[in-house]
Amino acid sequence: MRASLLFFCAIFIVQASSYAQDSTTVVPKRIYTTKALTSGELPVIDGLMDEAAWNVVEWENDFIESRPDENTPPSNQTRFKITYDNKNIYIGIQCLDSLPDKIVKRLSRRDTFDGDWVGVFIDSYYDKRTAFGFIVSAAGVKGDVFETNNGANEDESWNPIWYTKTNIDAEGWTAEMKIPLSQLKFGKSEEQVWGLEVMRRHFREEERSVWQRLPVDTPGFISEFGELHGLFNLEPQKQMEIQPYTVGSIKTYEAEDGNPFSDGSDGQLTGGLDAKIGITNDLTMDLTINPDFGQVEADPSAIALDGFQIFFKEQRPFFVENKNIFDYRISSSEAGNTFGSDNLFYSRRIGRGPQGFPDTTDEEFVDQPENTNIIGAAKFSGKTKDGWSIGVLESVTAKKYATIDNNGQRRKEIVEPLTNYFVGRLQKDFNDRNTFIGGIFTATNRDNLTQQLDFLHTSAFTGGIDFKHQWNDRDWYLGGNIIWSHVKGSTEAIQNTQESITHLFQRVGADHVDVDLNRTSLSGTGGNIQLGKIGNGHWKFESGATWRSPELEINDIGFQRRADDIRHYTWIGYQTLKPDNTFRKVGINYNHWSAWDFGGNHNSLMFNTNSWQNWKNNWFTNLGFNYEPISYSNFALRGGPRLKQSAGFSFWNGISMDRRKKLRFNFFHNGNKAVDDSNSSYNAEFRLTYQPINSLRISASPEYSINRDKLQYIDNLEVNGETRYLNGTVDQRTLSMSFRLNYTINPNLTIQYWGQPFISRGRYSDFKEVTDPMAKEFNNRISPFLGNQISLANDVYEIDDDLDGTIDFSFDNPDFSFVQFRSNLVVRWEYTPGSEIYLVWSQDLSQSGNPQEGLFNDLQDNIFNNEKPQNIFLIKATYRFIL
Repeated sequence: MRASLLFFCAIFIVQASSYAQDSTTVVPKRIYTTKALTSGELPVIDGLMDEAAWNVVEWENDFIESRPDENTPPSNQTRFKITYDNKNIYIGIQCLDSLPDKIVKRLSRRDTFDGDWVGVFIDSYYDKRTAFGFIVSAAGVKGDVFETNNGANEDESWNPIWYTKTNIDAEGWTAEMKIPLSQLKFGKSEEQVWGLEVMRRHFREEERSVWQRLPVDTPGFISEFGELHGLFNLEPQKQMEIQPYTVGSIKTYEAEDGNPFSDGSDGQLTGGLDAKIGITNDLTMDLTINPDFGQVEADPSAIALDGFQIFFKEQRPFFVENKNIFDYRISSSEAGNTFGSDNLFYSRRIGRGPQGFPDTTDEEFVDQPENTNIIGAAKFSGKTKDGWSIGVLESVTAKKYATIDNNGQRRKEIVEPLTNYFVGRLQKDFNDRNTFIGGIFTATNRDNLTQQLDFLHTSAFTGGIDFKHQWNDRDWYLGGNIIWSHVKGSTEAIQNTQESITHLFQRVGADHVDVDLNRTSLSGTGGNIQLGKIGNGHWKFESGATWRSPELEINDIGFQRRADDIRHYTWIGYQTLKPDNTFRKVGINYNHWSAWDFGGNHNSLMFNTNSWQNWKNNWFTNLGFNYEPISYSNFALRGGPRLKQSAGFSFWNGISMDRRKKLRFNFFHNGNKAVDDSNSSYNAEFRLTYQPINSLRISASPEYSINRDKLQYIDNLEVNGETRYLNGTVDQRTLSMSFRLNYTINPNLTIQYWGQPFISRGRYSDFKEVTDPMAKEFNNRISPFLGNQISLANDVYEIDDDLDGTIDFSFDNPDFSFVQFRSNLVVRWEYTPGSEIYLVWSQDLSQSGNPQEGLFNDLQDNIFNNEKPQNIFLIKATYRFIL
């Protein structure tokens, strides 16, 4: 039966591929031929294009609309010229507009602009997968982006040195650009051929037009570029930039009586160096010594009751820039729900907070470091003309000590060892750039672990091989990866790994895993394989499978939520290709997932259908439904037996106004409910944005969520040699509001503010123990404690099982209230290209509230009436030397 099914699936794929081959739309490639500047006069970058130097080339025009109505004439035409000398590329673009007084000139910080804009995208590698984008708005705001994976990955943190000016006149608006060749990557040859695309956003009509046609159903972006010819005898430029910095900071906080480490204020003056060195034109080395990340916005507040770690995105500039080459997601998919955040490299592990804490007595005070210092880091990355992508990252973090004070007598205890992190990444393009094969290797090595840190791995290694093959003009693809991990350490460290929530080898009744107390190493594997169709027509699909063996462990330098999982997924999508009288574009999707563990247990089966709509008035809506008839958890009882969870439904729905409006809102809500009412949740978030003038934008985003679960884990207690799986009903309410203000004085001088009050409160009731975790009916899985069996005294619950007047066991009151306020005020001035001054004020107040109070009263008591938050004031100055 299985062989027959595979046979028919193979026939279907071949037939579908043949049909796609016959129906492919062939779009001719346009060619723009430039010429070099021959006279001594160079274009002056002032937005006017009135120099004779521009006359060396002719105008190129005939743009075509890309959206909403693809392959039709745009409402206003665009034309451009490109010329060059031995140091720079010069680009002049004229955006014609019959109503120049209606051109929208909204100001913002670099890379975040709104309004009319035009962008030039250059594939100087000519690999049809990688491009450098240079964008400018009518207001003169710069944007730049480094695109990889055929446009699927965009790195907006890439900030090259280039020059641009704009001007508005009676015919529309004009942009001039000067792009140094040192900011582009290309090989050495007598004549260069580069990929080229020029794109314009006509804000008033919310219309995109392009020089090289981009069909709606195209399988990618960069592979569809036209060509730039006429580049002769260009000399690759080696990049050399050095950027020293200095930071002065003052921290103030509420002093603690008797604590010599907490007197109310701390000050610090530091310095460091960043450098960018072109080893060749293709390959660049980035160095940082004693890096500072003081201007980075704080992480948003979050709290999770499932025990798993929370993924926070990287915000530190050194690690964000050119991150795409190191990105190795294990199981990203169009279907989602495949642990898409799991990655072999999670840069936030480098410089994390110390993982150890000293042993102390009640009379002692501790000065615990907040972060681990990065002594230095280096990145070597780039792509060669013949298709090799290379990335190497090396970083060393310092040994850190906590200082303990006992009545003036002080000692130090190590809380984080000297650690070396290494990542190596390699990819090679083949088959006219339609196929790539790559690999990755990571290593974490910790130096001389003491007894206090024996719970850490001494070393951890991961590796992987990935591939992707595309055919039929990249409409179809087959891709995947295989990964492995190997960690070494003491028996305590490996036991901790086996018993962590990621693995839970101590699970009761799980015959395929078992804790081995003598192990000093652990090795595991994982991977993903998928087949899909992404272009050419209304229909798309992807189907695949991903797995993580029980022993897989990548969290020393990667991110992984759970192991012991085998998962199949399928996504089928339909999209409209032409707007009609109601919609600009509509998409409809179907997904299903099924998951097992390595013991063969079927843990999940879920179905989904959803749709999104872009309405004619440019509003957006979406709606989706899930149904999960089969659900079991290996993790809910934290080492206890596998637990049956009730079947349930979930939904999501969103609506957003036309994003061009000065006053606009977004609303999104989602929820779920079990069919037997054993759990339910609801979350709603609303965002209001107002832009009263072009230079000022204000937004407020309140969010409220309710989580009610009758089987929320509390603890596993050993009572008379028996494990009792203690659970309760939790009623969790979470309230937050993010407030943002962006004021742009000019494109190089901005003021930004972000603040977020946050509270999450949980009240527990109806305490119970899980007695039959696999029972079909919810009430048969549990045994509730009766009112005369349980009592609360001094914030401790006491249980008298047999009502004999003797307390059999007890547990702390699990009610909680977590209150936090975080904010950042950043003034940023780019006083010369690449050189900046930051003024920063950050606030942080985090503490426990009163779970019995209402949310607003608890917020008021702990935030608005609290006069002593932690304040950090700093000034940072950098200067970029270009050599």
